[in-house]
Amino acid sequence: MPTIATLTLNPTIDTAYEVDKVIPTHKMRTRTERYDPGGGGINVARVFVRLGGNARCYYLSGGATGIALDGLLDLHQLVRSKIPIAGATRVSSSIFDRETGKEYRVVPSGPTIAQEEWQACLDRLAEARCDYLVMSGSLPPGVPDDFYVLAAAAAARQGIKVVLDSSGAGLREGLAGGNIHLAKPSLGELRQLTGLALDSEAEVAAAAMGLVERGSVELVAVTMGHEGAMLASKAGTMSLPALPIEAQSAVGAGDSFVAGMVFALASGHSPEEAFRYGIAAGSAAVLTPGTDLARPDDIHRLLPQVGAA
Repeated sequence: MPTIATLTLNPTIDTAYEVDKVIPTHKMRTRTERYDPGGGGINVARVFVRLGGNARCYYLSGGATGIALDGLLDLHQLVRSKIPIAGATRVSSSIFDRETGKEYRVVPSGPTIAQEEWQACLDRLAEARCDYLVMSGSLPPGVPDDFYVLAAAAAARQGIKVVLDSSGAGLREGLAGGNIHLAKPSLGELRQLTGLALDSEAEVAAAAMGLVERGSVELVAVTMGHEGAMLASKAGTMSLPALPIEAQSAVGAGDSFVAGMVFALASGHSPEEAFRYGIAAGSAAVLTPGTDLARPDDIHRLLPQVGAA
């Protein structure tokens, strides 16, 4: 059975609401509400376990909201390794306006992490025994820019393949340190990383292949929203269009993509097959409202449509 560990330095309690109409200053009564454990690595673990794999969540948690996050992880029956912190775990909100069909998302930056706290996280990761380590999400305040470099190097020494899904300094420094098997930047994150406009498919392909050719990473999967996705490897690039589906929520689509692709890779599929699986999982995520993430039935239903003529 495929086994992964996920690292979430800046987890969140994800709340999702539906209202008839967003109106400033007025009380807006919700029609539905959800509370889920969130943050990149935790979201990946939720989908990975749904698909039949094993996942252990390493995450930082603190304050009263941290206790609530621990409880939500238990409700989802996720195996967890908590690293305690002094600061309070953040709470993110998603509000769906039924009148306009628009979704509003509010995401705090998260608590400041002390040196002894992030060092304790590195020490705990040394215990990980898995096929893949998925490092996903932003670096919270106080964590050094090269944290993912340190974590990836430790995992590589244990023969663990590393997946990196971050942005800004986390992505830049993480790739510069090497030891990355798969990176999944969005198009916007790749633009920020390279400083280039990347207005054409050829330019995106060149940027992604540049990372592979420099030895920073073996596989680069670039997600481009309604424009589809692209995979770069030593074999070249592969580009597939987005599936024509009606989106309910964008929350967790990238994390679901990572979970699907890593599940397929860990199950022995080729990078190209895993890439298709990732697209199906990312597409399945936008079919679910709020913070529900991708479901296996939707993934398997959509998979035959990925790349179909």
